[in-house]
Amino acid sequence: MGGGRGHHAVVETALLLVVVAAVVGGVELLVRRTGGSAPLVLVLVGVVASYLPFVPPVVLDPELVLVGLLPPLLYASALRTSLVDVRSNLRPIALLSVGLVAVTALVVGLVVAALLPVPLAVGIALGAVVAPPDAVAATAVARRVGLPRRVVTVLEGESLLNDATALVLLRTALVAVAGAVSAAEVGARFLLAAGGGVLVGVVVAALAGRLRRRLDDEVLDTTLSFAAPFVAYLPAEEVGASGVLAVVVTGLLLGHRSPVQQAARSRIAERLNWRTVQFLLEGGVFLLIGLQASDVVGGALAGDLGLGRTLLVCGAVLAVVVLVRLAYVAVALPLAGLVGRRAARGSEAEGGAAPDVGGDGRADGPSWRVVAVIGWAGMRGVVTLAAAASLPASTPQREVLVLAALVVVGGTLLLQGTTLPPLVRALALPAPDPGEDALVHAAVLDRTRRAAEQRLEQVRREEDPDDVVDGLRERLRRRGDVAWERLGRGGDHRSPGRAWARLRLEMLDAERAELLAVRDEGRAPDEVLRQVLAELDVEESLLDAAVARDDRAGALRAPVAGSCRHLRDAPAPAEDVVPAGGEGGELGCEGCLALGERRWEHLRQCLACGYVGCCDSSPHQHAQAHARHEHHPVIRSAEPGEAWRWCYVDRELG
Repeated sequence: MGGGRGHHAVVETALLLVVVAAVVGGVELLVRRTGGSAPLVLVLVGVVASYLPFVPPVVLDPELVLVGLLPPLLYASALRTSLVDVRSNLRPIALLSVGLVAVTALVVGLVVAALLPVPLAVGIALGAVVAPPDAVAATAVARRVGLPRRVVTVLEGESLLNDATALVLLRTALVAVAGAVSAAEVGARFLLAAGGGVLVGVVVAALAGRLRRRLDDEVLDTTLSFAAPFVAYLPAEEVGASGVLAVVVTGLLLGHRSPVQQAARSRIAERLNWRTVQFLLEGGVFLLIGLQASDVVGGALAGDLGLGRTLLVCGAVLAVVVLVRLAYVAVALPLAGLVGRRAARGSEAEGGAAPDVGGDGRADGPSWRVVAVIGWAGMRGVVTLAAAASLPASTPQREVLVLAALVVVGGTLLLQGTTLPPLVRALALPAPDPGEDALVHAAVLDRTRRAAEQRLEQVRREEDPDDVVDGLRERLRRRGDVAWERLGRGGDHRSPGRAWARLRLEMLDAERAELLAVRDEGRAPDEVLRQVLAELDVEESLLDAAVARDDRAGALRAPVAGSCRHLRDAPAPAEDVVPAGGEGGELGCEGCLALGERRWEHLRQCLACGYVGCCDSSPHQHAQAHARHEHHPVIRSAEPGEAWRWCYVDRELG
């Protein structure tokens, strides 16, 4: 009979996992089609399900969350976070992830101690529980609404690092509940947690990197990646350091070094596997948060505090969490230099008032807009509820404290998660421009192409066939041309690169159909057929983006020029290019028209003499030829709605 009960428990667990995966996938599909916040919808679905009679009670084990779920979730987010961006925004991230958590914990502690018959240390413990915004919710909403990249970086960095501060404060407060804790002890605990977490993360990343260099199999490399967050978390926690910080540091360093430590196949496999794991864990956690609602509410209302006072405490904690963040951000971010900076030298050189920068090197509008958005992006999530569940059973008014944490999670997701997108739209904060990204993408490919051509000249041998070398050069040129062709006229589908991609996709369809025929006839081993299919799939995945991608979004401008002196000395482009014959004349490539041809793809204008020539994707490349012959290095795009410049000498945008 014991075996039967064990089998029944296994079946129930398996069924629960299937149901959770199905609900998470269904909600995500619904949200993508209709809009909304997936974390909020999942929590609401869980809340409703928790009151259904046929749904068994769900108890969220805090150790399962803190040890089993939190490390992989933070590690997956850290892998996708730029170490360079975090380092360049370390001051605002530190002020939010450390200072804001501490201030929130203290203010919440004072309010709770005033409303409940509990010591101040208990109130601070609840403050530490509700202080850290959730990495999952913040990232999901921030990316969906299209915030400036620097704002997203700050929110991601804050939500990655603030969990460590909150958990250290929580442990310290719980120790204080049992006895006196001096300020020196609090400082020592924090320094040990922070310094030890960073040290463990650096060591684990170094060891994993050395091992990763020796692995030439993507399955083994992905296995190492799955083990890395736990290898970092568990030792750090054992020595009293912050396991959360160790995981984040490990993920940031391994993600930063992956291009030189991993093979291409391993990077592709790691990205796909972690995206799947992160998607299921994130959605499952928010669903589990909602499934606990009935038990948490029932436990709190069963106490002797009374409904009115319980609601007062929950509402007060939610209000304090929201208001403290708004006030703190309004003071801290200007001090951190996140807002109020000059936009760029170019804006000052043109004599206009330089607006504030919010993250992409472009004007974001007045500083208060950035402050308002970051202050309002404070959604709580899994760490808050897991930390609340970890409060000892002997904690005074524990049921009310756990309910207050649940109210903060649900309230911030409902209040801030649903209103943040319209707030961003109302404040007109500029989202990353796909057109500008495409322009930078083309410039980066141009730079990598030149490096590849130089390496080709260095490593080619006399016996290497000329047609092979020419084919490699042509492949590089075609890839770069496709990127530039996406810009003019919104990525005209008649461009050579688009035509080549479209025709090659049709050819791949024919190849795949023939491959399936060979398979069905049994004329080749299955392993060989799978290898051929994998090669076709890789090529098709690259071509799909070339055909389907639409990079234009409004007027196309380049980022401010960097170190190129030619761009600094060249005049700023006017909005429109006027043909040599005046307003009524025809705008076209002067070189092609002189030859009696109309074979240009996109037009470029020399900023030194006004000559209009065709781009490098055109057969004659008159713009580049003119720049080389006349020693006029800077051209601008002559396409409608484009005002970017390009230096042929330094190969730089401006």
